[in-house]
Amino acid sequence: MQFEFVPVEQFYFALTLAVRTLEEVTTPGLAETIGSRLKQKYGQSSTVAAATQNTFSYVFKVKDIDNSPNSGLIVTIADWQGNLRISSDYGWVLDAERKPVRTDKFSQRPEFSQQVQQYIQEWLNLSLVDG
Repeated sequence: MQFEFVPVEQFYFALTLAVRTLEEVTTPGLAETIGSRLKQKYGQSSTVAAATQNTFSYVFKVKDIDNSPNSGLIVTIADWQGNLRISSDYGWVLDAERKPVRTDKFSQRPEFSQQVQQYIQEWLNLSLVDG
């Protein structure tokens, strides 16, 4: 697994309405720490947050993971009301009417979520849980 940052200028082109929350981590201070590390690595987040409950949202294209029938895969890392929210379109696809529908991979979302959390921990050199 490898994340490729999507800057704010390209965000619209990476947007998919099929992105859904994978995990919300409530470890105190974690969202702030990750937001700070991502800002150091990438600068401005992929989207400009307009509310106090959400101050950053970094969007990444994920490489080396099969998300068929989709040709690509998106993961977002954001804060929401002080918590860390990890979201993805893994297991979802947009139908002909652009409504999200589950794919065969939907049942594998818990395993994918664990992979993403492990990747984030190694990539940012931090723990997502207390202890």
